[in-house]
Amino acid sequence: METKILQPNNENYAYCAKLLQDGEVVAIPTETVYGLGANALCESGVKKIYEAKGRPSDNPLIVHVADFEMIEKLAYVNDRARIVMQNFMPGPVTMVLKKKDIVPSCVTGGLDTVGIRMPENEVALRLIKESGVPVCAPSANTSTRPSPTKATHVLYDLDGKIYAILDGGECKVGVESTIIDLTTEKTRLLRAGGMPVEILEEKLGKIEVVKSSTVALCPGMKYKHYSPKAPVFLFLPSEDLQTKVIEKYDTYNGKAVIFALSDNVNAYGDRTVYNVGKNAEEYAHNLFRFLRRADREEFDVILCEGVDDSGYGLGVMNRLIKASANNIIS
Repeated sequence: METKILQPNNENYAYCAKLLQDGEVVAIPTETVYGLGANALCESGVKKIYEAKGRPSDNPLIVHVADFEMIEKLAYVNDRARIVMQNFMPGPVTMVLKKKDIVPSCVTGGLDTVGIRMPENEVALRLIKESGVPVCAPSANTSTRPSPTKATHVLYDLDGKIYAILDGGECKVGVESTIIDLTTEKTRLLRAGGMPVEILEEKLGKIEVVKSSTVALCPGMKYKHYSPKAPVFLFLPSEDLQTKVIEKYDTYNGKAVIFALSDNVNAYGDRTVYNVGKNAEEYAHNLFRFLRRADREEFDVILCEGVDDSGYGLGVMNRLIKASANNIIS
């Protein structure tokens, strides 16, 4: 199978929509990361996602929609869901709702709930509309690898496994959507991501954080994720953070790379540093791209500055903790 990167024009929209309708998978851009899309109502298509990614079958998928009518067909919509729909969709937020029978169990990992979101990316929205079906779209990478934020990242991981990658340029947000559970009495945060919790709380009230679960209640909750080839060490914010990073770096004889915020770059002298940006929002945008770059440049270790876990920082820290496999230095 030849995997082609396609530009978003009328011909290619029609071609990719036909692939989805026929039960094939297509990589699509969203504002968060690239997703590996299949018709959410076609079991054979959904199973091809798991096969291409090497993804555990009990790890649920998020369903992407183009309008509110699709949401009503897939799930039981409650009052809080309507608040999310009216205030935050389209956007980088996924709501977990009780599913209707139309949603196959292979989409939900056997759960009676389904995660649904409406992407803000115009290419994704148009493709979903043209296909006429809701689209499952977990990150378009090999399972456990850093998520893709460019079409070339998808090609690197999935070349020969899918027919097409619809190229929408670099993803604007850079980390996956924030996932909130609306099926319980209290709104619960299942995964921090591209929508800061504080913004959601302005409309929904206090959101309870679910820190762990033996059941995969949403993507990225149970299994190892976001991992490059080199080991990752996460350094929690502290007064002597840079000193600790330098001590660790110098034990690797220059075969390490540091992920540092802009204001801290000069503290590392002539050591190899990737400037991740001036704040947590820019860090989120650059994180997966830099993890993949570190792989290409074959570093022995990746040393990451941590950030405060408020706003966009909560999503960044979630990804770094997963990527580091809990190699955390405080």
